[in-house]
Amino acid sequence: MTVLIHPTYFPSISHFAAMAKADAITFEMEDNFQKQTNRNRTYIYSPNGIQLLNIPVKHSKQIHQKTKEVKIENEFDWQKQHFKSMEAAYRSSPFFEFFEDDIRPLFEKKHTYLTDLNFETISLVSKCLRMKLAYNTTTEYFQELDSNTIMDFRQLANGKKDESRFEPYTQVFDDKHGFLNNLSILDLVFNEGKYAMDYLENQKLNLK
Repeated sequence: MTVLIHPTYFPSISHFAAMAKADAITFEMEDNFQKQTNRNRTYIYSPNGIQLLNIPVKHSKQIHQKTKEVKIENEFDWQKQHFKSMEAAYRSSPFFEFFEDDIRPLFEKKHTYLTDLNFETISLVSKCLRMKLAYNTTTEYFQELDSNTIMDFRQLANGKKDESRFEPYTQVFDDKHGFLNNLSILDLVFNEGKYAMDYLENQKLNLK
């Protein structure tokens, strides 16, 4: 089965669970950008609980701007802030140091377009998971799809429509705040390492 999904910033565990189960992956490239979605944000487990990491984007005068045309606002040193937050969250996790040298360069590189950055985060995490990443991209937008051939997971970019509940795994600060469900895939990678792929393949996905 082919899954249709958005390229988001260090996607949620549900994103990668859908990709891990797919026979083929197609990324949506013709959608309009929507604010307050995971297109330019991700969630990690900080010492104080759940923490939002948001990528600042340049505002457009267009009423409907395609996501692939959205540019990152690099006047803010958001990359340094994001990496510091990840260090505070995961420095003591079992696998942070193992993957640190792979992930750090991403936060030292400037991207112009949000979508280019998102694809790089997906490629990077796929390598960490040792998951083969072969995909197609859309050339036009379809509101309705043939559910017999394509599983539409585009809703996962909007966390409010993602009701996936996953089996608990050990998290760094779970003694303080308990298990936090469906965070960035980085939370799973840093805590589970080589076991993360097996975890993803065994999870179930639920959509509204």
